Amino acid sequence: MTPLRLMIVEDDRQIAEIQRRFVARLETVELVGMAHTLADARDQIDVLQPELILLDIYFPDGSGLDLLRELRAANSVTDVILITAAKEVDTLRSALRAGVFDYILKPLVFERLAEAIEHYRQHQSALAGLDRVAQSEVDALLPRAQSEPATEAPARLPKGIDALTLDKIRAVVDSADDWSAEAVGAHIGASRTTARRYLEYLVSAGELAAEVSYGSVGRPERRYRPASRAAAPGSPKS
Repeated sequence: MTPLRLMIVEDDRQIAEIQRRFVARLETVELVGMAHTLADARDQIDVLQPELILLDIYFPDGSGLDLLRELRAANSVTDVILITAAKEVDTLRSALRAGVFDYILKPLVFERLAEAIEHYRQHQSALAGLDRVAQSEVDALLPRAQSEPATEAPARLPKGIDALTLDKIRAVVDSADDWSAEAVGAHIGASRTTARRYLEYLVSAGELAAEVSYGSVGRPERRYRPASRAAAPGSPKS
């Protein structure tokens, strides 16, 4: 998988360093540049041509929204995720009108950043795989939140549970009807303890069912399967 070329534009050097460390944890992302002023950002963007920018709004030499508008006016292929303390509705409205891909409020949480970048990768991958589009494909690509019925906002994941790892574990467990924590950990390259933490979270959320198996030597072991298939007899062992 080709790494996503990303740039950080943030005037606060400590916050920029936090973002850099978060980005370093994402295997599919390559940090190509960091800028602390808009003037420096413009120069680096022109040379480095990043695919995605993590952009603040407030800078000593102007507004990040101005940079966003410049990129859109120039038909730049660079996209922007705003990471800002600005909570004013007018600011959000301006960002949406200028074509921001996502809008994240500070303080930045790693899981929220990882989710936004993964969403961006999926969005770009879907676009790259299309020649011509049907209405259903357009609807899947464009934001539809404003036309959907209001729903309760999803609960924030607890500490120690990140969305990307959780999705990997969901995919593994869904592939068969009976898993141990050790087997799941081996599939995703994590320890048994880590896998069990995620599995138990999915049990508490009602997505998985767990039962104790004593095996051939009598050592008890918790086994996990999708809750929808919990009662299925004769399930294969993994």
